[in-house]
Amino acid sequence: MVRKAKNRLEAVGRKVESQIPRMAGSAYAVGMMAALMCQTAYATDIFGVAKSAMQQVYTDVAGLATVGAVVCAAVCLFLMNFSKSGKTVDESRAWLKRIIICWAALMTLGAIVTYMEKIIPQSSFTP
Repeated sequence: MVRKAKNRLEAVGRKVESQIPRMAGSAYAVGMMAALMCQTAYATDIFGVAKSAMQQVYTDVAGLATVGAVVCAAVCLFLMNFSKSGKTVDESRAWLKRIIICWAALMTLGAIVTYMEKIIPQSSFTP
């Protein structure tokens, strides 16, 4: 009984030893890929980096929100025009109002941030 357990442990040990070079190679490959995927950010200060990042994020969100709002509004309008049920027309009209209000709020927030950015002097951000 003890001999069987010992033989099994030795077999497992040999199997693990044979996998060490493969694991080391995989770790090296992952490390090199991570190092090569890193991008250096060249900016004058942290505020420049934050500003460009937020502008990119807002542009992406605004684009996706606009496309989503247009698609959802189109579905609501189709339902309103081609539905025979009054309940469906009322629900579509309510959803269309919600979509328009949410899209307008998102665009207004972007406009406010852009306007406030021009009003606040840059000197207040420098240490």
